Formats: sequence, structure tokens, C-alpha cells
Amino acid sequence: MAKGPQNQLKRRERQPMLVATVVVVQAVAATFFVADAFGDVIEDGFTWHIVIEAFVAISLLAGVVLGAWHLRMLLAEANLSEKALAVARGALADHLTVQFGDWGLTAAEADVALFALKGCDVTEIAEMRGAAQGTVRAQLSQVYAKAGVTSQAGLVSLFFEDLL
Repeated sequence: MAKGPQNQLKRRERQPMLVATVVVVQAVAATFFVADAFGDVIEDGFTWHIVIEAFVAISLLAGVVLGAWHLRMLLAEANLSEKALAVARGALADHLTVQFGDWGLTAAEADVALFALKGCDVTEIAEMRGAAQGTVRAQLSQVYAKAGVTSQAGLVSLFFEDLL
């Protein structure tokens, strides 16, 4: 995985922990203020100041509860989205395998086709496969012929069209 996506994944994994920490700090503060308001009522009775302070403290506590509930819902939604994305990735991989099989691609041609679909050029594919550029060009020509296209863009468009 590239360095950028790894950092993004780490950030995405830390984000719920950060929000949960903020919710916990808010809960501690809300509990303190509610207890303080309750203590003031016991000590001084009901005054307008204490009533307002109690209302603010209870509102803060309600905000913490709603924030925690909302965080839980967001995490559940993110989890569902991750699962759906994993299914889509698997479905695309399955679709590629079936299509490559239908075209009768060899294992080497399928590898080259996959790299081409990922946007790699001949030089990059040759380096990654440890093959000569001429070999990769010949394999790409065979892939294009079997797929019924004339270029890398045409190959990509076949799969993009299927996704739409």
C-alpha cells in the first residue's frame, strides 16, 4: 500500500478514538457541573443562579449523551461502508478474473492487463514483472486483441463501463 493511503488509514482509525476522548472529557465535565449544581441546591436551596447553572449542566450532559449516541451511529455507518467497499473490491476482482478468463488471457497477459488497468505504462509494468519492455508490449498487444480494443484507454473503458 502506498504511503499516502497508509497515513490516511491511520488517521481514519485514530479519529474515532479522538472523538471518544472528547466525549469522555465532556462527560466528566458534565458530571462535575451536575454534582456541583446538586450540591449548591442542597447547601443554598433554589436560587435563579443555581436553577440556570443546573439547566446548563443538564443540557451539557444531554449533549454528551447525544454526542456519544451520534458517534456510535457514525462508527456503525463507517463500518457498513467499509464492508460494502470490501464487497465491491471483491466483486471487481471477481469480475476481472471472469473477464480475463472469457478472453482467454494467459497468466502473464492477465498480470500485464491488471497493471495496465491500474494505469501503469510499459516501462513500469516491465520493471515490476522483471521482463523486457518488448515482451510487455507484445503481451499488451495480445490483451488488446483478445479484448477487442486498441489501447490502454479502451481496456480501462471496458471495465469502467461495466461498473456504471
